Amino acid sequence: MADFYQTGIITALHRLSPGGLERLERELERFSNVLPIGLVLPALYSEFKTPAMRQIVDQLAQVRYLNHIVVSLGRANEHQFLHAREFFENVPTPVTVLWNDSPRLRELYTLLDSSGLSAGPDGKGRSCWMAYGYLLARGQCEVIALHDCDIVNYNRDLLARLCYPVANPNLGMEFCKGFYARVSNVMHGRVTRLFVTPLIRAMQSISPNVPFLQYLDSFRYPLAGEFAMRLNLARVNRIPGDWGLEVGVLAEVHRNCSPSRTCQVDLADNYEHKHQDLSPDDASKGLRRMSCDVAKSLFRTLAGEGVVLGTDHFRSLRVRYVRLAEDTINRYYADAMLNGLDFDRHAEELAVATFAVSLRQAAEEFTADPLGLPLIPNWNRVIAAFPDFFSRLEQAVHLDSLLSPAEAA
Repeated sequence: MADFYQTGIITALHRLSPGGLERLERELERFSNVLPIGLVLPALYSEFKTPAMRQIVDQLAQVRYLNHIVVSLGRANEHQFLHAREFFENVPTPVTVLWNDSPRLRELYTLLDSSGLSAGPDGKGRSCWMAYGYLLARGQCEVIALHDCDIVNYNRDLLARLCYPVANPNLGMEFCKGFYARVSNVMHGRVTRLFVTPLIRAMQSISPNVPFLQYLDSFRYPLAGEFAMRLNLARVNRIPGDWGLEVGVLAEVHRNCSPSRTCQVDLADNYEHKHQDLSPDDASKGLRRMSCDVAKSLFRTLAGEGVVLGTDHFRSLRVRYVRLAEDTINRYYADAMLNGLDFDRHAEELAVATFAVSLRQAAEEFTADPLGLPLIPNWNRVIAAFPDFFSRLEQAVHLDSLLSPAEAA
């Protein structure tokens, strides 16, 4: 599915030739002598019970260019923490399992909360943020890569392609976002296909000439959870703690990094991971909640850019979104028919109807509270308030690492 077409303002790096993994890894080993690379793996303990995690660990055991791996573990007790740590015993790269539920880390989170520097609720955003802090504290990495731990068809080629644009000092890139197709016998990625892209284009038609919207529309898969960045961005970026994480990260990169030093890379011919339920009748979970959080993150970013968002604007936006989303369904139907894929038009229409409800809810919540939950503070602010926080974090993680199965028993 290779192509070489460049769209929008963000450089797209394509899969133009098969293979090449050995060359990429050989060059990454050389680059890592100058720009050491760290990998962040946000993970729930439940993911350690899946074949996907075993596949990821087996593949990482063959990687030689990483300086450090940080597994930011959530929702785990002591025994589960120790079990997760055992998974990485055969990985040659140094691995730190950062146990977010440990008493020591909870003390640090409480300290931040009491000082008005909350790292947000338990979730992926907080887990990623604390892992960045640990790598910043160690001071031994210049590039940070991140990917999820539910990738069913994971191959280390994905990691090499993700790291390469930022790790190669000759390319001058500071941030790289992954993209890919998500297809089995049907098309997946409903929130991106049927919500985010039509919503961005609806907002562009109502509020033209907004640089952030042009920037966001240049990404082929803005909700992809895979990216790599230079360490300085991990230090200065603020991020949301909810489902708006990916859009929030792109918003911070837009603020802190030139588009000319930002790129996106084709990571895989196909990408398969766990699928969220639509949950049309429950606003607290599934794609219903995700789409609402994404919309609110987008609204807050635009308000910060000076775009006025009022009641009349939101009414027009909902109507325009539904029209564009319905047109998008027609496009995907034609694409599916050409490629012999199953296409449930009723399910697609139901998704759009659900997302339209989410859009209304997001508009109401944004209007009632435009600031919403505060973003997780950047690490510069935390260190300004607590100059010794990095040493506290390193000490807490080190003491957790000394926990033995006998002590846990």
